[in-house]
Amino acid sequence: MAIVVLVLWLFTAGAGFYLLVTSNLGRARPAAATPAAEPHTTPATEPATVPAAAAGSASQAASKREMRRAVRDRFDPPSLTAAKNAPAMPGLRSLLEFAHPAFAIVGLGFWLGFTMVHDQALGWIAFGLVTATVCLGLTWYTANTRAARSKNAPEGEPAPAFRTGLVLLHGSAATVTFALAALTALILSH
Repeated sequence: MAIVVLVLWLFTAGAGFYLLVTSNLGRARPAAATPAAEPHTTPATEPATVPAAAAGSASQAASKREMRRAVRDRFDPPSLTAAKNAPAMPGLRSLLEFAHPAFAIVGLGFWLGFTMVHDQALGWIAFGLVTATVCLGLTWYTANTRAARSKNAPEGEPAPAFRTGLVLLHGSAATVTFALAALTALILSH
């Protein structure tokens, strides 16, 4: 069963690599993109306009959704408005772009060692790394989804774009890999 998990882990890594290659993450992003220091606040008297930076002109009519949001958010204190408009954490996406694949590759190495020698310690280390990889992947997905929906993205930085089918394939394969790795480590530890 350890070999099946190894092959599935390799398939998941291949799907993840293909997902990275076909995304727009490698395209010209500034090295140190920092968001603007002052948050955007919409005055209660102007619910029908969007900020000039987001619209590209002095003002344009807002959609119904933006108008409802402006009416709902008009009583928010400035600190809450700033927190809503702030990125999840500056540099978080860049850290996750490195950490998720790195943990997966290191975990794959430990699982290969576990497959070869059936040492329980290697299996549990690999399982811990696949657990961390799953958590990092979910965090990365959440940060990218939030960045894609954000209207306050730094200029010049494109919103991350992934193919939905590939994300589902990678996530499904990772879920099965996680479950089978746990099952294999439990079975072989007894």
